[in-house]
Amino acid sequence: MRPSRIMGMISGLALAAATLLGATPAAATETPPKEFGTDWHDPLTAAPPVTRPHTRSCEVTVAEAQFRDFTPYRGTYTPPKACATPWSKVVLRLDGTVKGRQYDRLGHLAVGGVEVLRTSTPQPSPDGIAWAVEKDVTRYSDTLRRPQPVEMLIGNVVNDTYTGVIDVKVTLTFYPATGPAKTPPTVPDRVVPLDSATLTTPRNTERILAEVYATGSGGGCEEYWYLTTPDAAPYTCKATDGPYREVRISVDGRLAGIAAPFPTVWTGGWSNPFLWYVTPGPRAFDVQPVVYDLTPFAALLNDGRAHRVDVSVAGVPEGRTGWSTPTNILLWQDEGRAVVTGALTRHRESEPANSSVYTAGSEHRLDTTGAHRLTVAGHLDTSHGRITTTVSRALSHTSAHRWTDGESRDALTATWTDRESVTTGRTTTRTDRTYTMDGETTLGAGDRLRTVLTLGDRADTVTVRGGERLSWSRLDDTYTGDATYTANVPRDQRHAVGTTSERYRLYGSGGCYDRTVRTAQGTVTEDRRRC
Repeated sequence: MRPSRIMGMISGLALAAATLLGATPAAATETPPKEFGTDWHDPLTAAPPVTRPHTRSCEVTVAEAQFRDFTPYRGTYTPPKACATPWSKVVLRLDGTVKGRQYDRLGHLAVGGVEVLRTSTPQPSPDGIAWAVEKDVTRYSDTLRRPQPVEMLIGNVVNDTYTGVIDVKVTLTFYPATGPAKTPPTVPDRVVPLDSATLTTPRNTERILAEVYATGSGGGCEEYWYLTTPDAAPYTCKATDGPYREVRISVDGRLAGIAAPFPTVWTGGWSNPFLWYVTPGPRAFDVQPVVYDLTPFAALLNDGRAHRVDVSVAGVPEGRTGWSTPTNILLWQDEGRAVVTGALTRHRESEPANSSVYTAGSEHRLDTTGAHRLTVAGHLDTSHGRITTTVSRALSHTSAHRWTDGESRDALTATWTDRESVTTGRTTTRTDRTYTMDGETTLGAGDRLRTVLTLGDRADTVTVRGGERLSWSRLDDTYTGDATYTANVPRDQRHAVGTTSERYRLYGSGGCYDRTVRTAQGTVTEDRRRC
């Protein structure tokens, strides 16, 4: 049953080597067993590959470690001498193996203090699995130009029960901007980790982005923040203000950006690891950062002084741990000016709305709605003229949480929307993001636990200038799963069955990608491409 290791896990904009060559997974035509055994297909997703230039390249090993506890790996990164800057692309790849019994674990990799990867791990089979994650990290070129300290941690516990040692190797592959790829991409001039609450920018900064790797995790209730209920509702996970969460960034105490966190489901989520053994939920292995355009605040930040920048998660009960928000600041500078001046000209915020209504009964119910809007604008007097930037963002959330006494039935239907518009000069980019979750877990006769779950990650993006559309894209990543096993018994007595499906569709002016992966009892039964 063991498929080829070459078809390891694919995540984010990543793809295994065999798929890049157009190979068909050997397991795609196998007949699945009647139930899960001691081995299954290595993890994979339907997501597209990281595209690579057809040029020479250099590979550098950044980290190689076995994680048994919470001791971080520390090393030193050195840029490749044979592939000098500028680079047209830099691709990070993590290869991992683990066997035995182990929980899903959260991990990160930082180079020079800059977080370049946030990830989680699959849960292994007794016979062992291998997986890989690839990510385009070209935007961190400023950090990668110089030797840097490296820190990586996948916190783990290994004992007589949880035997899985997580073995990983991380490499960077550099593609010089020569030949067909001689024009390097527009990357930040500086990347600054927000390792304290203060930020001092170069005085000629003309564009600022902040990226926040916001994750609710750690095994407590914030790992399932979307299921929390106010104190009046009889449910295990409590939160005074209910399940509404919002990731916020502020500059000198003034709100500068808002965003809806992605409802990541890790590979032990919803009490049913059999949903995720082969196909992880969207973004679980490649946690994507929330990105804010802070350019309207550039004039304030360019005064040469240190300014306070804070990141927080609204809705988390005071004193509760579980959220991590490592932040990078990406800066572009005006080569024609030593100092860029301007002003913050507009700041309009709606009153945040958050309402959770509990209804008692044989089936308990919590209905939640939330919303928030923010618009900021500012101008900068650059060497190429006055540039005005306006950023508007509107968030909304609706959910219906239903459960019975003892939580033997627990169900959620939820939608999050995050609509953003950024106008710089005559160019406007609009992005409408929608995240969905529709699932139910039931514990029935004979302690048979069943989970049925659908997750959606969607985004529509369009860029226009003067009324003319310059580019567009539409993403629809949908996961569905249905798995049942006997709870509260040894692993070999669970008699687990489960089917999963993921369809990843990405259309737009850049082309078309459409792939479906289906599994049954850990076997890949379909791997289909439509574009």
